[in-house]
Amino acid sequence: MKKQTFVLFIATIALACSVQAQPGRMSGPKFNGAIAKLFGDNTAFSADLEIHVAGEQDVTMPGKMAFDSGKSRFEMNLSDAKGSHMPPNVAERMKAMGMDQTVVISRPDAKVSYLVYPGLNAYAETPLQDSDAGKPDSAFKMETTELGKETLDGHACVKNKVIITDDEGKPHESTVWNASDLKKFPIKIEMNENGNATTMLFKNVKTSKPDAALFEPPQSYKKYDNQMSLMQQEMMKRMGGGGGMPPGHQ
Repeated sequence: MKKQTFVLFIATIALACSVQAQPGRMSGPKFNGAIAKLFGDNTAFSADLEIHVAGEQDVTMPGKMAFDSGKSRFEMNLSDAKGSHMPPNVAERMKAMGMDQTVVISRPDAKVSYLVYPGLNAYAETPLQDSDAGKPDSAFKMETTELGKETLDGHACVKNKVIITDDEGKPHESTVWNASDLKKFPIKIEMNENGNATTMLFKNVKTSKPDAALFEPPQSYKKYDNQMSLMQQEMMKRMGGGGGMPPGHQ
C-alpha cells in the first residue's frame, strides 16, 4: 500500500470510529441547544459518560465528560470502543500512530472546536459548525411528561418523556431519567435523530465547576488548521518523511 493511501486510510478510520454528534463529523457528543435544555439547573458538571449509538454505525464509546455553561470536553480512547462495525485491529493501529487517545473540546462562546491528540502533542482548531451554538435558552421550549419512577445505578429517578422545540419549530424528543438526589441531573438520556438511536449514560457525576483549563488545548501542543492536515502531517512524520512504512503496509 502506498504511503499516501495509508495516511488517508488511517484518517478515514479515525473519523469513522469516533463518537459523533452529527454523522460524518468528529465532534464528540453535542451538549448545547436542545440537549443542554435537558440538564436544567445543572450548568456545570463532570462525569464518566458512556455513549451507545445504534444504527448504521453501531458503536459504544466510554469516556469522560466535563461541561461548564455551554463549553464541553469529551475524552475518549479507541481502545475502549466496542461495535459490530469496528474494523479489525483498529485500536492497535491507532495506538501505534499515537491517535488512540482523543479529546474533543467545544467552545460555542468562541465559535471554535478543538480536536486534541495527547499522543501526538498536537491539536486542530476548526470553526464550530453548529447552528444552535450561542442561541439563548429562550430559543428552546420544553414539554415534560412523567412516565414513572425507576431506580438507576443506585439513584432514585423520575422517568420523563421530554419534547424540546427549537425556534424553527423542530421538535426533539427524548426519554430522560432525572436523578432526585442530583438536582434532577439526567443520568440517562435516550433519543433518536438522523436515523440513529443514541443512549447516554452518566456515572460518578460531580456537580462542581470543572477547572477552566480543561476547555483549552495545551499551549505546548502543535496547532493545525484542520483535522486532515494534522493527521496527514503527523502520520508522515511517524513514517519517516520519505519512507519507512509500518510493518505490513508496504
